[in-house]
Order: sequence, then C-alpha cells, then structure tokens
Amino acid sequence: MKESHFKALKAIADDPTLTQRDLSRQLNLSLGKVNYIINALAEKGYVKMSRFKNSKNKLAYMYVLTPSGIKAKMELTYQFIRRKSDEYRALIREIQELQNDTRMFKNINPDLTDSPHGRDVMPKDTEDGRQDTDE
Repeated sequence: MKESHFKALKAIADDPTLTQRDLSRQLNLSLGKVNYIINALAEKGYVKMSRFKNSKNKLAYMYVLTPSGIKAKMELTYQFIRRKSDEYRALIREIQELQNDTRMFKNINPDLTDSPHGRDVMPKDTEDGRQDTDE
C-alpha cells in the first residue's frame, strides 16, 4: 500500500468527518486522487462510508475505519516507522562519511575552515542512545 493510502487512513482515524476536499488539502493531493484512494480503501474493506446530514452540505460522507482498517493502519504504521528509521540511519551514515571526508581534506589542506557552526553538523549520541545537542 502506498504512503498516501497510509496517510489517508491516519487522517480518517483522526477525524472521520473530514471531507474529500479537506483530505485533499491536508494530504496535498488532488481531489481526484483522494477520491481514488477513498474508493480503494473502501473496496479493501478498510473504510466504511456513511452519509450524514450536515448544515453546510445537505448530505456528506463520514468515513469510519473498519476493524480491518484499524489493523491495516497499525501494520502500516509499524512499516512506516521502520522505513523512516532505516532512512534516518542511512542519512546519519552518509553525513558521517561526508564529515570524515571534510576532515580528511582539512588534514590535506589546513587552510580549509571548519563548518560555519565551528563544529560537526550532527550531534553525537549519548550512552543511552539519545542525541546530545550540546545546547
């Protein structure tokens, strides 16, 4: 399932009264794309659409996550966290490699200056795994 489907599930879980136009703005997607996503989620049985009377719209839809939708959202949340954590670790490694490269070049050419901040860009991890920002 795509990230946009996950974000739609999350938004619907947070506020089932969101309109497709609201979701479109919140997710930064076209109204047609949101309509496609909502229908795909409904076909999979993750979302149930119910009509209700609304003072602004004579009839509007309320989107409710089904039990299988809640389960899918939980699984997707876990996958999302894992993917973003992997991306974060890869980014940290890349930044550390770049910092090592700049140190190497500085050793070759001492006239090179430190970073604009006067220190490495990335904070160092503390013993408990948190990052120490020195601030």
